[in-house]
This record gives sequence, C-alpha cells and structure tokens, in this order.
Amino acid sequence: MKDKILDTATNLFLNYGFKSVTMDDIAHNMGISKKTIYQHYPNKTKLIEASTIYTSNVINNGINQICKLNKNPIEEVYEIKRFVMKYLKNEKTSPQYQLQKYYPKIFEKLKKNKFNIMISCVKENLMRGISENLYRDSININFIATIYFHNVLILKDQEYFSAKEFSISELMDHYLEYHLRGLCTPKGLKILNKIIDKKQLN
Repeated sequence: MKDKILDTATNLFLNYGFKSVTMDDIAHNMGISKKTIYQHYPNKTKLIEASTIYTSNVINNGINQICKLNKNPIEEVYEIKRFVMKYLKNEKTSPQYQLQKYYPKIFEKLKKNKFNIMISCVKENLMRGISENLYRDSININFIATIYFHNVLILKDQEYFSAKEFSISELMDHYLEYHLRGLCTPKGLKILNKIIDKKQLN
C-alpha cells in the first residue's frame, strides 16, 4: 500500500503541482481514507520528500538505460531530454518552482543530489564527445558540466522564464542547441544540424 500511495501521489503532484494536491485528493483518487495514508506518511511534507526521491530515482535509472544504448553523445543529450520531459509531464506544473517556493528544505536537498548525479553524467558525455571528435578537445570539462547544471536550474525558475511565455520543453531545446553549438567540432555540428532540422519538420 505504501508504494501505491507514493506512486499515486507522485503522479498527481507532477500533473497538478505539489502545492495544489491535498491529502484528500490523494485519498479520493485511491478510494481510501486519509487515515490509511497517514499510517505510512505522517504528513504531506514527508510524502512530498519521498515523492521527490522516488522521481529522482526513476529519472536516474532511465538516464542510465539511455546511456547504455551507446548513442553518439549529441543524440544522447536529446534522448535524455525527451525522456525526462515525458516523465515529468513536460513540467507543466513547474515542480521545481513549487518545491523551491513552498518546500525549500526539500528543494535544497534534492538540488544537491541532482548536482552530484548530473555532473557525473554530463562529464561522461563530454569526455565521450571529445574522444569521438564531436566536441572540441579544448573545452574545460569541469567548468562546462557545472555551468550546464546551473543553467538548467535557471531555465525552470519562473522568476526568469514565465511558464505563460515559455514552455519548459521549448526552453530546453533552445538551451541544448546553445550548449552544443559551443562544444561541437565541424563533425559534431553536422549531427546537431540534422537533429535540429528533423525536429523542425516534426
């Protein structure tokens, strides 16, 4: 039951937002009483904390599976973006923004965890890109990986990029092109341009 509650709550949070979904909503959706939920999660904050950890683990496992496909590093970046956007429902409820505003302690804890995982993933992608002559060998891997992480966070901050003006998926496409054009060799640019041209036709 605990896992079912977590799965249902996570789905509702991602669809409607951490702030707007109540314990009553979760109980009603599952056809159970709030008392049953409280037997496993003493309050909404604990449930949200568990949900963010669960979401992070699912995304990390999905990214690991994509990395095992051995796509070229440029295609891999876009495949990871596609997977994350799909799982997070294109972040239409701006989960990061709501966590940061209403549950700052959970947000900061999640941010540190995401940093450690994403830095490792980005560094590996950069090193493979260099070895395959898709990225310039003069880039500073530590700098690029760190700036990439923080820029992605900024894209999801509605104080800078309003959801009414920009969709997160569009922002990520713009940012990935910006990011990759600064890294790519002529060989890498050919691959990048093909990906962008294909996306524009779809």
